[in-house]
Amino acid sequence: MSKIRKSAAPHTQQLKDEVHPDLPPDDLEDRVADNAAGLVHADRRRGRGARSNRSSRFDGDQRYEFDDGWESLGNMEAMQTTVHEDRSRSILTRNDSPDISFDQSINPYRGCEHGCIYCYARPSHCYLGHSAGVDFETQLYVKPDAAKLLEKELGHPRYKVSTIALGSNTDPYQPIERQQKITRAILEVLERVRHPVAVVTKSALVTRDIDLLSRMAQQGLAKVAISITTLDRKLARAMEPRASTPAKRLAALRELHEAGIPTAVMVAPIIPGLTDAEIESILEAAAKAGAQEAGYVMLRLPLEIKELFREWLEDAAPNRAKRVINLLQSMHEGQDYRSEFNLRQRGSGPYAAQIAARFRLALKRYNFQQQRVQLRHDLFKRPIPVGGQMPLL
Repeated sequence: MSKIRKSAAPHTQQLKDEVHPDLPPDDLEDRVADNAAGLVHADRRRGRGARSNRSSRFDGDQRYEFDDGWESLGNMEAMQTTVHEDRSRSILTRNDSPDISFDQSINPYRGCEHGCIYCYARPSHCYLGHSAGVDFETQLYVKPDAAKLLEKELGHPRYKVSTIALGSNTDPYQPIERQQKITRAILEVLERVRHPVAVVTKSALVTRDIDLLSRMAQQGLAKVAISITTLDRKLARAMEPRASTPAKRLAALRELHEAGIPTAVMVAPIIPGLTDAEIESILEAAAKAGAQEAGYVMLRLPLEIKELFREWLEDAAPNRAKRVINLLQSMHEGQDYRSEFNLRQRGSGPYAAQIAARFRLALKRYNFQQQRVQLRHDLFKRPIPVGGQMPLL
């Protein structure tokens, strides 16, 4: 196995000269083509969503690993998950986006082992010097001080209560939460100070914390949304390789509902030409499981995701690839993506309007609530800092 480091996509002849000039032309041409595409060998990325692992867009160099003709790739191990510690000094993230229903959130982790190929959070991994591809799924960051940081920020005299979204960027219940339990520690702080929280996940692991969530829900302080992209287990496995199966997510919805926790289903993302036919069936199944609210987001392809998703699509559903991209672009004026508020999540044009109309009709058909559950903000008890004192007034 060889590594090549270039400041731009390497020239074919340069690669031939540097890698293995004695290889037969046809064989070498195939190897060069694979290398230029930046694809990771299927055996090494088994169980991962992304097909490639190109360097961050912030890197001046592009790095590739490829078989140099000595069959060295056969000796390489599968890409393993590596966990790093993130010692951030704050935990609350705030936004003022007009098309997002919350203004502050917590993400216990960076990167996500679920490996959803469409995840809009992938480009954020580039800020850490990693690839938005396989690195996003394997180079994970945990915030071990999250609960302590949260209690400190909530205790600040100028802190104003508003619902905290738990899991706005990466999933708070991804597989490593089983060992790390950072999300649970955060919920314990929120319950203690009576602070409202809205959880979004696609993991059945959320049911582990029903004890906390149900007590908070009784006080009007918690609700949970489960994201379901498809009911097709095989397609889900390909798109979301390490997330809970659709059946387990529906079972989690039912269990949360029976525990008295307000629940919602997020049909997200809707992928035109691939999963859009399932809108009604997903909503029907979720309603039977007890979901009270529902929402949706169309597929978004900003930055690196546009290439990552195309690679996946050509590999996993080549017969639908062209139609999916054409339909998506029809909602963005011929582009893969538009970042304007109120357009980025829904798109525009006839196809987008059709999706919106179908969703509205299905909400009525399956008796979903039209108004979102409003959580209480008046029960908050500001935590007392360590070594501090109770407020005088």
